[in-house]
Amino acid sequence: MHYYQFNIGDYQSHTGHLSELEDLAYRRLLDWVYLHEKPIPLEINEVARNIRMRTHCESIAIVLQEFFIRTEAGWVSDRVQREIAKAGDKSQKASQSAKARWDANALRTQSEGNATHNTEPITQNPIPITQVNTNICPPDGEPVDKLPACQHQAVIDLYHQQLPTLRRVEVWNAVRQGYLRQRWREVAAELGKEKPISGDAVLDWFNDFFSHIQKSRFLVGKVNGKDGRAFAADLEWIIKPSNFAKIVEGKYHGT
Repeated sequence: MHYYQFNIGDYQSHTGHLSELEDLAYRRLLDWVYLHEKPIPLEINEVARNIRMRTHCESIAIVLQEFFIRTEAGWVSDRVQREIAKAGDKSQKASQSAKARWDANALRTQSEGNATHNTEPITQNPIPITQVNTNICPPDGEPVDKLPACQHQAVIDLYHQQLPTLRRVEVWNAVRQGYLRQRWREVAAELGKEKPISGDAVLDWFNDFFSHIQKSRFLVGKVNGKDGRAFAADLEWIIKPSNFAKIVEGKYHGT
């Protein structure tokens, strides 16, 4: 299909945590899926070539893992498939309605010319949503790529337990959910390189991670900065990509 609706507010509420390159990758992936109406290839290098981002495979992989579902046929999105199926259904109904009017008015010759111009289907060969749901997608809560589902509340509880002096989480919006989902998948993928792992193994890692943070006087607000004020991290700050990497590397544990 060559047209799809784009809700700016909805998009921003779910992608505000993405970096510039991740955002660009997501937009191009959406365009590619709607245009070709088929799953995104599994091979990252092929995907990078298709969306003209050959040197940004890492950003593409992050977006695929967060917003798409890995299947044997490729990466798919339930929402995209619903929109494609909906467009195909609307096009078919419009075509049937137009044909009925033309037959009733006995304007076959003229209507055939109009049909070519006005009722050409929007979709080419959409994947029916029923096929995606029943034949490809796994049951709810069971990721196709075998990574355990992100346990948001359990991670928040560990944060509160290990770091009781830091700001408590009162609001868990889409942006924060996206940050944690990315970090969870990164940890799960790293732990599961050699063998499948459970959500409990990932939670154990986060428990140790928060314990690691507790040992940083800077992160828990016991060291004053150049402005004379102490900085104290919170969960959203901790799970942002650059901050998360620096904490893991021990950058904030020298003071």
